[in-house]
Amino acid sequence: MSMEYNPGYLHHKNQGSSATLRELVFGMEDGMVSTLGAITGIAAAAQNHQTVILAGLVIISVESISMAVGSYLSSKSARDMDERKIEEEKIELEKFPEEEKEELIEMYVVDGWPKELAKTMVDTASKNKSLFLKEMSYRELGVVEGKLENPFKNGLVMGISYILGGTVPLMAYFLLPISSAIFVSVAITLFGLFLLGVYTASLSKRTWWKAGLEMFALASVAALVGYFVGQLVQRFFI
Repeated sequence: MSMEYNPGYLHHKNQGSSATLRELVFGMEDGMVSTLGAITGIAAAAQNHQTVILAGLVIISVESISMAVGSYLSSKSARDMDERKIEEEKIELEKFPEEEKEELIEMYVVDGWPKELAKTMVDTASKNKSLFLKEMSYRELGVVEGKLENPFKNGLVMGISYILGGTVPLMAYFLLPISSAIFVSVAITLFGLFLLGVYTASLSKRTWWKAGLEMFALASVAALVGYFVGQLVQRFFI
């Protein structure tokens, strides 16, 4: 019985780089959780629409920029470090080619390749400087040349996803009275985080409902802390 070739069945789908996905999920999750916790506490204490909306907009604006800059700088540091490692490896290949060939053979053997085949592979790779460097960078350093971090892209994704995530808990306060907005804000944010958890599970082998509940529980803690802190402030300081 023949099976029709299906690229989606036999090969991994192109879902973008793991770094971009990491920033997207982190930004959305942090935007929802941080904003929810903060504005829930402010709403519980202040009981004023303008105060809550102003505070929410300030939090989203400042934190999105802060997170984007942090993502950019950390990604740039990681990229610079990987580029330095590759450059050092290039120098070693030029100065000690035989030693590097022996080292690569051993790494192939450790990975399970037969020694004779490993020697043939290394002889072939060493005749091409670019291929030799690529193999050594990957095998020895765990760095894939040409697939390094993209700092600007990571920072942009982080900033935008934080804004989108932070907007979710704030929306209810534009439309509803404070008393109702608090609970609607918490509900839609928890649901949004549950869906985000389900989405991350679809990209891995995790159970979808476990991933969703993990996000749900995280946001619940943030909302409860924010609410009770707001209640304490209202009772003892306002």
